[in-house]
Amino acid sequence: MTIPIALTIAGSDSSGGAGIQADLKTFAAFGVYGASVITALTAQNTKGVSAMHQVPGDFVVAQLDAVFADLDVKAVKIGMVAHRAAIDAIVAGLDRWSSRHLVVDPVMIATSGDRLLAPGAVQALRSKLIPRAEIITPNLPEAAALLDEPMAASEADIEGQGRRLLALGCGAVLIKGGHGKGAESIDYLVREDTIIALSAPRIATKNTHGTGCSLSSAIAAGLSKGHDLETAVRNAKTWISGAIAAADRLTVGQGHGPIHHFHQW
Repeated sequence: MTIPIALTIAGSDSSGGAGIQADLKTFAAFGVYGASVITALTAQNTKGVSAMHQVPGDFVVAQLDAVFADLDVKAVKIGMVAHRAAIDAIVAGLDRWSSRHLVVDPVMIATSGDRLLAPGAVQALRSKLIPRAEIITPNLPEAAALLDEPMAASEADIEGQGRRLLALGCGAVLIKGGHGKGAESIDYLVREDTIIALSAPRIATKNTHGTGCSLSSAIAAGLSKGHDLETAVRNAKTWISGAIAAADRLTVGQGHGPIHHFHQW
């Protein structure tokens, strides 16, 4: 049996709800084999991040080279990169191995509000990683931070920010609407020639830890299976909506608990 392989390059979440752990759960939920390159270790739980240890750039390279030298990776998701040295190492490795289907989730701030990206690394994210991406998946605050603009407050603002993010060189932008208001949570898929609004009922729950990590991983999983980008995004949106809706079935921690990755099972 040949199984699609996807790689996550991200930080580790010791509580298991986000980061590498959420990505691997997502890949498994989609029937995809997951490999990982860890860029940072975090000491965190559902209430917040208490400590972070950055993985040296040369060890990021060693992990990446080990994976690509042996595994037939079909898609790559990049999440928390933490610092400039990790970004430089990732870019060099991706160029060396000519990776396909790159999904970049510009993780900058955790659900708890803790900053996860060094300020000096933001420009490297803009100029080095985003131009290589088939799609980037910022939420509303991350889209604003990448552009040094206020957070979008209207559909027109969101579309405008999506266009300006496209100008950074990526193939598509999915601006996630989870931080918005109203009865519907609307994500906007912005491409050069189209804008597609993907809507789902907004779910009242505090258990949203790892939502962004998991959505981007779901897109990468779809791409690794040979789906076109729009199909991968639509399937990921449907799945993440179900995972959020089922989150309250789980009782994990005292703060922002995780989504239910295996709700379909």
